[in-house]
Amino acid sequence: MKAVVYTHYGPSGVLSLKDVPKPVPKENEVLIKVRAASVNSWDWDLLRGKPFIARLAGGGLFKPLKPILGCDVAGEVEAVGDKANRFRPGDAVLGDISQSGWGAFAEYVCVRESVLTPKPKGVSFELAAALPQAAVMALQGIGDYGKVKAGQKVVINGAGGGVGTFAIQLAKLQGAEVTAVDSAAKLSFMQSLGADHVVDYTQEDFTKTDERYDFILDVVGHHSLFDYRRILSPRGCYRMVGGPTGLIFQSMLLGPFISMVGKKTLGILAHEPNKNMELLLNLVKSGELTPIIERRYPLNEVGRALNHLGEGHVKGKLIIVP
Repeated sequence: MKAVVYTHYGPSGVLSLKDVPKPVPKENEVLIKVRAASVNSWDWDLLRGKPFIARLAGGGLFKPLKPILGCDVAGEVEAVGDKANRFRPGDAVLGDISQSGWGAFAEYVCVRESVLTPKPKGVSFELAAALPQAAVMALQGIGDYGKVKAGQKVVINGAGGGVGTFAIQLAKLQGAEVTAVDSAAKLSFMQSLGADHVVDYTQEDFTKTDERYDFILDVVGHHSLFDYRRILSPRGCYRMVGGPTGLIFQSMLLGPFISMVGKKTLGILAHEPNKNMELLLNLVKSGELTPIIERRYPLNEVGRALNHLGEGHVKGKLIIVP
């Protein structure tokens, strides 16, 4: 089969399209024919080995442990292991496979059947592939951590990308007043998704205003934890999805202590892969949630897709179609 492979950290030039052995499912695995995969910032981090915490989080200290990137997949089951009983050949599935070896940037991938969800009819493979990591994180933020309700004020920092575009829509579904922060090129785009207020971070620092927010979902991490704490409402909540290593450690180490002073809570969003996937699929089927796909790439252009993501200009999701 064809797969995009790399053996050492670096820019997209370290990737190469190669012929590799087609995998065989182990007893609790299924073999998936990949119909679509999506690109996430985690792929970009693992490609370069930056920030360094990406290596500590499973990328491999000195060289990649996962030779084929890609954690979001949608496709068809082609074969099943001896003890796999949830799916049969021909079933359409999707999932975040980050806890099952990665490998979605290929024509086939073997994964544990437990990480997969049936793909319903009416949801295309491309739309399904856009969901797993970004939409699940957005729902965890808006639902599990923020517990966002009608009338509350929510700010999404880095709202024009994958997680952010889902978070805007999910917050609006709850009746929240949403402030979306990103670059000037994405302002009208974020308004089209329902954002009530949009901020160009190059022209305005939203942490320096007198506004107070009930929930802050931080996808990019451009400020200190204390800046975020200042603009939270008395019982407000801040959760970090991504950002520089310094802020990640600050959120992990200082967040719990800062949260002990008063009733504001600050910290990391602890990602739970594939949580509430069926709920998200139902929202997509009903038309209440729309995965935004900016561009599609063939398998031999995974490097181009990752470069585009790394530039920070993507509106929504990028999809790989083998």
